[in-house]
Amino acid sequence: MNGGWLLRGRDGRLSVYQLSGDAVRCRAEREPGGPWTAPRTVGGEQTLHPVLAIGQGPDGYAHLVSWRPTVKGESGLVHSTHFRPRLAALDWNPLGHPLKKGDRTGTPAVAVDAQGRAHVFVPDGQGGVRLLAQKAKGGWAAWRDLKGHGVRDGLAAVTGESGLVELYAAVADGIAHWRQEEAGAPPVLQESVAAPVRPGTLHALATSADSTTLYFTSASGDLCAWRPGGAPVTLLSPAGSGPVCAVRCDLDGHDCTLLAQRSASGRVGFAAYPTEQESAGAWWTESGPRLPVDARVSLTTDAQGRVTAATLSPSTGRLLLTRRKDEPGLALEAWRQV
Repeated sequence: MNGGWLLRGRDGRLSVYQLSGDAVRCRAEREPGGPWTAPRTVGGEQTLHPVLAIGQGPDGYAHLVSWRPTVKGESGLVHSTHFRPRLAALDWNPLGHPLKKGDRTGTPAVAVDAQGRAHVFVPDGQGGVRLLAQKAKGGWAAWRDLKGHGVRDGLAAVTGESGLVELYAAVADGIAHWRQEEAGAPPVLQESVAAPVRPGTLHALATSADSTTLYFTSASGDLCAWRPGGAPVTLLSPAGSGPVCAVRCDLDGHDCTLLAQRSASGRVGFAAYPTEQESAGAWWTESGPRLPVDARVSLTTDAQGRVTAATLSPSTGRLLLTRRKDEPGLALEAWRQV
């Protein structure tokens, strides 16, 4: 999956999205902080490939994108909108193919602008990136070629506090960054930085009014942070080999960024530091039980603003959840199975 799969809806309820065979399933709180519903299929009876990209707009709506098989040897992208966790999502709507026809070209990524318009990015299999964006008055604009060179799979799409959409991609010789120059305009390639990066490790987060921060694992194995306009900095060694996730939160009155990752020991590692102050340093603290190798972690804040973490293992379907306790520091409640 690409994007955070643990979301807080506009009604305060938490929901999770998971791949299940050839379908996507969703579970949600019946009320904020309350019991959870059983998993249910999203988007109707549609056979999907095992890939899912998730984006969420300021309106709290979730936008889901996947690939579906069409004719033999070919596939097309589909999109669904989920307005509230306990309501049924819209049926999957076909988006077509970035090259008009063919098989899957890469894993999509989704970001939603301040006006609630979804932007779907996908590697085109030819070294570049293609974009499909919703129009202001409904429907979708035509596919657009954003160019690029040597783009690898594993894009990271993000919406800044400005409401403008940005995209990061690992390329042959580093990282490339696209950004909208104004609302409704296509993102433009702004700059690239030479930074050997492991594809599939990119995660982007809005960290100030003017900046987003990209987290990635370098080829040498360090967890790094990069804000366009500066140079990448080494933050700390990764807790494990899987993807990292991040959320901004208030910790004892301080604007902090919290990172989480499945550690080498199999537990969840957490590391917090003052937002955009990587020089302050960060270190991992492990929590929870040992998890399967395929377990992934996602972070959000709940209706009360408390940091909430979830882990999900595709092989077991086991969903675990914890929240920050109402006390100083980053003390967490006992992990519980949902």
